[in-house]
Amino acid sequence: MVFLGAILSRLMVVLLCFVWATVGMGCQPPSALALDTGLVAIRGYLPSEQLPDSLVLLPPPPADGTEATALDQITNRQSLKLRGTPRWDLAAKDADLSFPHVAETFACAIAAPITADHTPRLHTLLRRSLIDAGASTGRAKRYYQRSRPFMVNDAPTCSPLAEDYLRQNGSYPSGHTTIGWTWALILSEIVPERGDAILKRGQAFGQSRMVCNVHWQSDVLAGFLMGAAVTARLHANSEFQEDVAAARREMAAVRAKGLKPLRDCEVEAEALATTLW
Repeated sequence: MVFLGAILSRLMVVLLCFVWATVGMGCQPPSALALDTGLVAIRGYLPSEQLPDSLVLLPPPPADGTEATALDQITNRQSLKLRGTPRWDLAAKDADLSFPHVAETFACAIAAPITADHTPRLHTLLRRSLIDAGASTGRAKRYYQRSRPFMVNDAPTCSPLAEDYLRQNGSYPSGHTTIGWTWALILSEIVPERGDAILKRGQAFGQSRMVCNVHWQSDVLAGFLMGAAVTARLHANSEFQEDVAAARREMAAVRAKGLKPLRDCEVEAEALATTLW
């Protein structure tokens, strides 16, 4: 079963890359379409012309020989020390953006489940905003085509099945970080009483990309900026505003029922306590 799951995961990466390429986005999801593991098409909230432009908003990635590049290399070496720890295992889980798995990323931070059954509007909000956040990074990724850490240091990643895809997809900025920070900002608005825990988890979600050896620190920092830009644009969208309001009502109902996260939050807390930063 494990072997079959690995094959299916690899096929999904290839299929997603093929579909995104056919609509002119390379291996970046367009704002109009994405595919989850159930092969269900869903739109983002923003048309492509309303997405933040990463090529305009971001400075170039650090140049070779600069202090910024030296810092990237130092943090990468520190990150590699986490291989084999619970933090590495959590980073591998954070790398998987498939639904329903990824919807539970912030469940422990919120102290409530996030599922299609319990919180359908929030679940949809996460899926749609993921598309917008991911697509916002496309121009800079394609323009700079920055090499990822594992391409430089030849060390393992926590996503070996995705490495062929990652080699073709620029490292700067981090798309995962952009998605995770977009979600953290949105969720901290929906559940403000858990805001600090949510934002801390969003920060850790970005750092997971460094732990995985697939992004430099400067990629992750640029992803935080893009996540903030996407969230700002989303707030001008009426459909997004309606889903946020509905998600607040869903979370209130979940809390009234006393429902708990589906994840093992003790294991997650242990992993997040293992850090070098």
